[in-house]
Amino acid sequence: MRDHLPAEGLFAEKAWRTAPQPFALSATHTEILEKLGIVLHHFNTACNLLYRQSAAGKMHPWVAPLLDAGKPPELIALSRHEKVKGQVSAVIRPDLILTDDGFALSEIDSVPGGIGLTAWLSETYSALGENVLGGADGMRKGFASVLNDGEVLISEESASYRPEMEWLLGANRVRSVENYTPNGKPAYRFFEAFDYPNLTKLKEAWQPGHPLTAPLKPYLEEKLWLALFWSRPLQEFWRQEIGEKGQKFLQRFIPYSWVLDPTPLPPHAVIPELGIQSWQEMEKFSQKQRELVLKISGFSPLAWGARGVYVGSDMSAEQWTEQVRAGLAEFSTHPRVLQRFMKGALAKQDYVAENDEIVTLTGRARVCPYYFVVADRVTLGGVLVTLVPADKKLIHGMRDAILSPAITV
Repeated sequence: MRDHLPAEGLFAEKAWRTAPQPFALSATHTEILEKLGIVLHHFNTACNLLYRQSAAGKMHPWVAPLLDAGKPPELIALSRHEKVKGQVSAVIRPDLILTDDGFALSEIDSVPGGIGLTAWLSETYSALGENVLGGADGMRKGFASVLNDGEVLISEESASYRPEMEWLLGANRVRSVENYTPNGKPAYRFFEAFDYPNLTKLKEAWQPGHPLTAPLKPYLEEKLWLALFWSRPLQEFWRQEIGEKGQKFLQRFIPYSWVLDPTPLPPHAVIPELGIQSWQEMEKFSQKQRELVLKISGFSPLAWGARGVYVGSDMSAEQWTEQVRAGLAEFSTHPRVLQRFMKGALAKQDYVAENDEIVTLTGRARVCPYYFVVADRVTLGGVLVTLVPADKKLIHGMRDAILSPAITV
């Protein structure tokens, strides 16, 4: 593995633990992963339709204003342009927490990093004889199918991911978005939508309809969709658009979620599943009752990389109260989503320690399948598994995490 690592590395100033073998998933887990991409593409398409219908006043007029909160008018107008009305992301990467019951879907990332890393892991472990999910070249072929001869537009904030993209595509196809002007080629957007207002050159030259994945539709990147999926007024819409089977399939994996909306309820009403009449009652929750996750939904520098995420049971009552109050106060500009905290199952995997000794880590795993969508056909390109020590509440790439592809056992 060390001999195959590119001289320039894959992540700037980042390291991880290396496993002798890929992470082992059961046949049941693999079957879920093979189905999930298709259902998530249908879900994304349904989200796009719901927003546009809401913005046009044709159904559920409260949805579009909720998803547009805090966004500049120019970006809202761009996302609603007729030339992009049917566009959704061609790359889908859900974050799946491995649980005792299967998976818990904590987020759907439509502009994910890790594509080059996962491609390298898949190729390298395959060369060592492992039958990784997606195959040796699944990531490379999948990304090529959505990018064609295009370029990656990367921001300074995402610069640590530049080496993996340069290894995958070559340095000449990785462009700094701060100095970029459209040239007719397709592009992969490796910058967050909240960066757009500060990208002067791009704003001056950008035309709606330029081939871009993910499209500049910040409303599609809101974590609020996971709460809207559970919203009672929308249940019939989801059933019609993704089918009853698709709806029930996602209900198995999306934790129950709420929009942290400060609008007062009638005296006789309660917040579903929580049984409280106002969010202020959460301030008095016990540690057990605080097995909840509070997240900034989307259009914010704190909405990615495990920033802006708070696990209630891991905080004092005072800290939890502070975050709940902040979320309610910032609803009009930075809405929050509240989710049930799904504790990851314990899993074991070997890794190579610094002294070259093989050590077993017992930890919790995040499973990230990469799906590529071309003409409504969804393929699984590969799977990146991140195993972190068991005492970590949030699972993300870190120096003491094992990063590896997945196999079926």
